[in-house]
Amino acid sequence: MTQAVECAYSDHGGHGGDPEASEALILVHGIGARRSLWNAAIAQLKERYRCISYDLRGHGESPWPGEPFTLDDLVADLEALRVRLGLERMHIVGHSLGGMIGPAYARRYPQRVRSLGLLSTAAFRTADDAARVQALVAAMRAGGVAASLEVLVARWFTEAFGTAQPEAIRQRRQQVLDTNPEVFLNVFEIYAKTEMAAWLPSVSAPTLVLTGEFDGGCPPRLNQQIAAALPHARLVVLEALKHAVLIEAPEQVAQQVMAFLAEVSNPSEATS
Repeated sequence: MTQAVECAYSDHGGHGGDPEASEALILVHGIGARRSLWNAAIAQLKERYRCISYDLRGHGESPWPGEPFTLDDLVADLEALRVRLGLERMHIVGHSLGGMIGPAYARRYPQRVRSLGLLSTAAFRTADDAARVQALVAAMRAGGVAASLEVLVARWFTEAFGTAQPEAIRQRRQQVLDTNPEVFLNVFEIYAKTEMAAWLPSVSAPTLVLTGEFDGGCPPRLNQQIAAALPHARLVVLEALKHAVLIEAPEQVAQQVMAFLAEVSNPSEATS
């Protein structure tokens, strides 16, 4: 493992503007993104929760020591952030690679986690699934990230959204281009090679598992297996969406997260 880095973060409000009166909700973005990915969802979530979003190492304003890193290093960064913030326990919601960091953290620090949200992530990949994602990494290593960017954009966004919101897609594309290629390929390889199937049953925190109906890399069939493997999980599939649920449908995501966290906070009202 490398030494943990001090990740740049934003602390968004909470109950009555008093962070100490609110439960902490840590929001973890995915490959080549930024903490700003969460802003639209935070607009709703901050009314009830202290929302803390941060840039992964090498992304946005967070430093990169210049060395290759692993999923364990990203977990260590999250723990370092928890310590800096003085949090005893927290909810963690992660998108894509962030949906792997969250349960990996909960596996290592179960006493620190109130609940988890796994958005648009993957486990239980078949041999064909794994081969496809690893082939994409190989293509980017051989030809550069920019050459494969349109393939990624097509996987992330629906055609209808692309037509209606080209500026949102341009901004997401630019985030990738602004990420150091070595960092981008490093995190993409972590995403491609991580397989959570063997250890998900040991993650005891209540978990929301959410994906888009047409997410090719993190499809409902994989998320059904993720939810079934976890001891306490709820599965939600958002209709007619691909991978970029936080950009195309942040209000829907926020509503699902709020409903889930309300059940976690009031288990007597939760449905089985």
